[in-house]
This record gives sequence, C-alpha cells and structure tokens, in this order.
Amino acid sequence: MRIIIYIVTLFLVISSCSDSFTDLASENNSTTDSFYKTPDDFNAAIMAAYAKLQGQVGLYFELSEWRSDNLDLGAPTAGTQDRYNINKFQETSANELIRDAWANYYNGIFRANSVTDNLGGVNFDEILMKQYEAEARFIRALTYFNIVRLWGDAPIISSVVSSEESLKIGRSPVTEVYQFIEEDLQFAANNLPSSYPAQDYGRATSGAAKTLLGKVYLTQKKYGDAVTVLNGVLGEYGLLNNVADVFDTGNKNNSEIIFSIRFNKEIQGEGHGLWFAVSDISISPFTSKIINAYTESDARKDLIDYVPAGNLLVPAKFFDTESSFRNFGNDYILLRHADVLLMLSEALNEQGYQSGGTAFSYLNEVRERSNLTPLTATDLPDQARFREAVLQERFLEFPFEGHRWFDLVRTNTAASEINSGIGVVIQDYQLLYPVPQAEIEKINNTSIFYQNNGY
Repeated sequence: MRIIIYIVTLFLVISSCSDSFTDLASENNSTTDSFYKTPDDFNAAIMAAYAKLQGQVGLYFELSEWRSDNLDLGAPTAGTQDRYNINKFQETSANELIRDAWANYYNGIFRANSVTDNLGGVNFDEILMKQYEAEARFIRALTYFNIVRLWGDAPIISSVVSSEESLKIGRSPVTEVYQFIEEDLQFAANNLPSSYPAQDYGRATSGAAKTLLGKVYLTQKKYGDAVTVLNGVLGEYGLLNNVADVFDTGNKNNSEIIFSIRFNKEIQGEGHGLWFAVSDISISPFTSKIINAYTESDARKDLIDYVPAGNLLVPAKFFDTESSFRNFGNDYILLRHADVLLMLSEALNEQGYQSGGTAFSYLNEVRERSNLTPLTATDLPDQARFREAVLQERFLEFPFEGHRWFDLVRTNTAASEINSGIGVVIQDYQLLYPVPQAEIEKINNTSIFYQNNGY
C-alpha cells in the first residue's frame, strides 16, 4: 500500500482534528472541500483512513487480549494500572485506555466519512469512485464492528458532522448498528476488487469484505447468512503448509492472509514497537492455561514461545528484525483463511450437527495443518461437543490475534473461561465496557447518551 499521506494537505487537515467523539468535523471545511478534486486526492484520503487503523492496533490489543484468558497481569506497575483494571474486570468509566479507544475509533470513522461525503461532488472513473467508497465503507464497518462488540449501543455517524451536531447524536441500539455495518460490508463486497497490483497490497478486497461480513453474521448468530457469504470466499485463499510461514515478515503477501494492517519499518513513522514484547522472560503475562493448552506435536506451540528481537523478547509469531531502536515492521493480521474455515465449521454445526459432515472437514483442515489428528464423530458425537471443539481450536489457532475475548462473548462462555484462566469471577454486564464518562458529560443528555448497565 502506498503510504503518501504524510506529504499531502489532507493529512494535515485531518490531523488537526482531535481524537474525540465531539470533534468529528474538520476545523477548516473550506480547505477540505477544496482538496477533494482528483482521484489522487481521494487516494490520499483513503490512505489517511488506513493509517488510522495503525494507531488502533495497540488499543485493540489492550481491550481484547488483556480481557481474555490468554493474559494475566500479576500486579500493576507504573503506567499499567488501567491495563490491570481491564485484565481484572475492575475498570471504570474513567479508564484512559477505554477513553482513548472510543475517541480513536470515532476519529477513524470521521476519516472514512470524509471520503464518502465528498465523492458525490466529483466526476472521474465510476469504477474507481466506487472502489474508494467501498474502501472507506469497509474501514468504517470494521471500526463500528469493534465499537459495537466493545460497548454495545453506539452513535451511528454516517457523514461528517459539526461539533454542535455531534452533541445531539445519541446511542443507537445494537441491532441498528449491526444493520449499518452489514450495509457497508455488502456494498464493499460488491464494489471492491478481488486483488490489487503488488504496490497496493494491504488495501481491502472483496474477499476481506465478505470475510468480515461473515464474522458479523456469526456474531449475531445469523448462521445461514454466515455460511452463504463465507462459502463465497472459499477458493480465493488457502492454508499455508507451515503455520509459522503465515507470520514471516519476508512473506507478508501470502495466500492465507485476507486482510492485515500494514506497517513498514523502512519508512519514518510507519513502524511499531512490537506487540507483547518483554525485557525479561520472568515477567511473561501468558497464562498457564494457554501455555499448557498445546500438545508437543502441535506446530503452533512454538509460536507463543518468546524469542529475542533486538533487546526485547517477543512471541515468535510477532518476531521481526529491528531496523532502528525498537522499530519493527510486521503487519497485524486481522483476517486469515484459518478463521474462515473455523467460522464455517462453527456456523454449519449451529445450523445442525452432522456426523462426518462438511463442518468436520473444515475443522480438521486447520488441525491437520498443525500436525494434529483429525476428529471424527466418535470424538465429537453431538452438537455440544463439536461446539466445544471449535472453540478450543480457535483458542489454539489465534492467541494474541485479538479474537479470543470476542469468541468467548459470542459463545456465551466468557464467565467460565475467564474464571478458569485467571481466576476472576465476572458478571454479565462486564461483557461490555463502560462508555467513557468524559463523553457522557460532553453530550450531557442521558436520555439519548447513557452509561451501560452496571457502571
């Protein structure tokens, strides 16, 4: 993906907007309006929207992985109190990580809306215009999917609004948020290309839109819809023979990856500082539950072992060489083919258990790639046992990739799995985060913008 946003006017305009729900309009609308004239202008704006995803990776980690049974923070240290509170389900509406995530996500929506709002006033190649709109709507849908899973009811912002207008927008019900997400992804699936030239690797494809839409359907328990859309992805991607190769930084554009957030350590400001890196192996936050979950033959076992990276230690799946002090460039993989297979397996089983059916085939493809024996109806004789097997396979396949917490919520297993993983008893209301109190105070109208129950 061409990273050009740092040298164009639009990036300066967008960056001038603070990351806040109530700062969703450009501070200089005339400058923004005059910018959107050519395809290159819109391409630059799309790059700005993709760039915002980079800044969300760390916050996504904090709110998904530290919430799961993959990680356990023994005690808070300087600068980690908010993380500790999230991990132990003790957070409040004043938690700064939660506040920053909310603001960051809504600023990302502003960037996507800046594209869709301005496409109506220009005239260039219609296919390219629809691609740009589809990319913006994919990014918006991805962002809203995270928002609705983290907070539930949420303000739906479908266009750029002024600060004054934003103060009148309330939280919409979850069902309406999901409908909005589905509409965006359906448009994206129909108007995005299936692939791009090598220099544009990293842009959203029709396969990415279909895969994300399948996950959206699965989350809502729309199993038939999930099966239909995910079947449409089969044949476009495939499992690599060696699971470790999926994460090889020399093999970023491989056939298993459907969508990832791009980083480039060779460009100033485009790298990152690694994920889950530690300076001392003795302070590893990994739970004994995830460490002990693998058999010796499982090829995924080594991927969560710490290996040296610069002067840090990092899980092998996130390994990269250092280009400068603590500057790394591996991409953050959001969607890959193993996820498609396991989502299909889950959705098919929820439609109705079939001894030796296709759901078994998809589950066993993932297992056999990791040197595990295939499961049969003797091992999984009914729907409940099969459901447990799919959840366990996802546990083994995707640690630290941001899926586990949402898998637990979707399958109604969060309470039992969190308790067995980190010994914390959680309540139903804690399946959602509190809305930042600062945002509630800005709106100052709890009839339309209210706190989640329990907080």
